[in-house]
Amino acid sequence: MRAFGAFTGVVAWLTRASIGLSAVFMLLAIAYQVVMRYVFGDTPSWSEELAVLLFSWSVLGGLALGVHEGWHVRLTLLPDLLPAGLRPWTERATELVTAALGVFLAWSGWRFLDLTSGSTSAAIGYPIEVLNALAPLCGGLMAIFALDRAVRGPTSQPDVALA
Repeated sequence: MRAFGAFTGVVAWLTRASIGLSAVFMLLAIAYQVVMRYVFGDTPSWSEELAVLLFSWSVLGGLALGVHEGWHVRLTLLPDLLPAGLRPWTERATELVTAALGVFLAWSGWRFLDLTSGSTSAAIGYPIEVLNALAPLCGGLMAIFALDRAVRGPTSQPDVALA
C-alpha cells in the first residue's frame, strides 16, 4: 500500500503544480484582456474563453486536491459524538463515500463528454472535449485520493510530500 500512497502523492503534486500554473496563466489572460480593453480599446476574443478554461481546472483540480489534503468541507458533529474507538471507522466510511461520489462524477462527466463530443469552443476553436474532460478527470482524482485516505487512515499524512 505504500506504493499506492507514493503514487497518489506524485499525482497530488502534479495536480497542485498544474493548478498553480493554471491560476498564473488565467490571471495573465485576464490582465491582458483588461489592458487591451481599457488601454487600447481592442478586446481580444480568446482571452475570456482561455480564462474560463483555466478557472475550471483550478476549481475542479482544487476540489480533488482538497480530498487528498483533507481540507474539503465536512461536518464532524456526529462523529464527535461517537466513542473514540468508532471515529476512525466513520472517517474511513466518509472517505469511501467521497470516493463513490468521485466515481459518480467521473461517470456522469464521461457521459456528458460523450454527449458534447464534436463541438468546438467559440473563440479559440479548441475541441470542447478539453473543457468537458475536466469533470471526469476531477472525479477520478477524487476517487483515487479518497481511497488512499481510507487505506491510510484519517489522521495519517500522505506518504510523499513533494511540495
